[in-house]
Amino acid sequence: MKQLFSSLIAVIFIIIISYTGCKDQITGSDIDKRVIPDSNVSYSRDLQPVLNLKCASAGCHEDAERAGGLSVTSCVNTKEDPTIVVPGEPDNSRLVWAVNGIGNYPMPPAGYPPLTQNQIKGIWTWIKEGADCN
Repeated sequence: MKQLFSSLIAVIFIIIISYTGCKDQITGSDIDKRVIPDSNVSYSRDLQPVLNLKCASAGCHEDAERAGGLSVTSCVNTKEDPTIVVPGEPDNSRLVWAVNGIGNYPMPPAGYPPLTQNQIKGIWTWIKEGADCN
């Protein structure tokens, strides 16, 4: 009887976990609270979560859709077009123009969550520092 009760508790626990799940997804408010450092910006640590959530997950700049010919699902993809990211030259990089609302295609477009000033500065700094894929 004791073993049956233990098994029943284990099954109930598994059912509860499977229905509630673990909170392992980053939300927009979570990502906006993260502070990107003023130097040594890492694409994988600092920028990839922002770009995944705000640019790729909306179905725009991911591998399948590639809106405007751009996927930001990886550093390599982000740098695929040499005019999007010009290492060492953020002011000549179309990614910086877009997130600052300069030019014909400001990003993200109206109706989508905008990048914070810290996120925009992080992109600028990453490109200024050479746009390494680390």
